[in-house]
Amino acid sequence: MEYKLVIIVRTDLGISKGKMAAQVAHAAVNCSLKSKKSDPSNFKGWYGDGQKKVVVKGTNESLLRELQQHARDVGLTYSLVSDAGLTEVPPGTVTCLGIGPSTESKIDEITGKLSLF
Repeated sequence: MEYKLVIIVRTDLGISKGKMAAQVAHAAVNCSLKSKKSDPSNFKGWYGDGQKKVVVKGTNESLLRELQQHARDVGLTYSLVSDAGLTEVPPGTVTCLGIGPSTESKIDEITGKLSLF
């Protein structure tokens, strides 16, 4: 069984590559820590499988919130990241959403149609 963690980044913000990398890191760390505590089986599988992380494009905040709700409904770990607003975007701007780690098949039900970054 293969595991992964997917991070969906908003494309409508026009943030720099460095800012995007920091936001993706926030989502990955948050999901990892949440999963280790609340979903240890998936965490162990993902960690032992090499910690696969995939970054995909999300068009806007509304899409990220829809995907968050879907992840919540099916019981997957998720983390919606809001920026502190110190550099490129206003405080509280939702920048990305992490989902997982979990099995690829479960995450693909939610994010499988999104394009890779």
